[in-house]
Amino acid sequence: MRPTEALLPWGLLVFWGALLARQVRGLRHSVYWNASNPRFFNSDGGYTIQVSINDYLDIYCPHYQRALVLGKPESFTLLMVNAEGYRGCYETPGAFKRWECNRPYAAYGAVRFSEKIQRFTPFSLGIEFQSGREYYYISIPAPESPGQCLKLRILVCCKATTTADPATEGPKSQPRGRGGPESEFFWGGGEGNLRGLKAENQTAYAGVGFEFFSAGLSALITGWMVM
Repeated sequence: MRPTEALLPWGLLVFWGALLARQVRGLRHSVYWNASNPRFFNSDGGYTIQVSINDYLDIYCPHYQRALVLGKPESFTLLMVNAEGYRGCYETPGAFKRWECNRPYAAYGAVRFSEKIQRFTPFSLGIEFQSGREYYYISIPAPESPGQCLKLRILVCCKATTTADPATEGPKSQPRGRGGPESEFFWGGGEGNLRGLKAENQTAYAGVGFEFFSAGLSALITGWMVM
């Protein structure tokens, strides 16, 4: 057996592992949250993003160079609201405060907040998303800010075909506090810390691990058959 033939199964295993890891990791969806972004004023349904479970929603706050600013910078609070709050772009009694964009002159660039679109969260203040449902974010300008109320609609793909539950107008599981460590906080490109998984989330990841093992074993057997 030539050395290249011996390495073939392992190469296939690495390839399938990298492909699976990319799928599990998900995509990142960037939103530049400021009044100069024309997508917030789209007449065709407003600013809407379709995401999948394990994707990330990245919110970039307004950022300014002090010497270039004319007037006051935008600053606001970002809230998760129900459909009523989204349509009217105002804070409803059940609204959940997610973040504050109040550092327009941050030294390391625009402040970025990230929300992971996941079914289960290990954080007590986190949001659990369900496939086939819609979620809504709005921004309330600070009293001294010249900005206006902006809003975003998130569509989580895809609606299950085996359940009769209707789509919700807001988070299915209500958050249990204000703000929360669930969302990653960034200045520039730094990464936040990840904590342990809940028991039910561990079960989901165990299934992913089994799929990874099966794919690797299949690739290994295929390589041997080729040789």
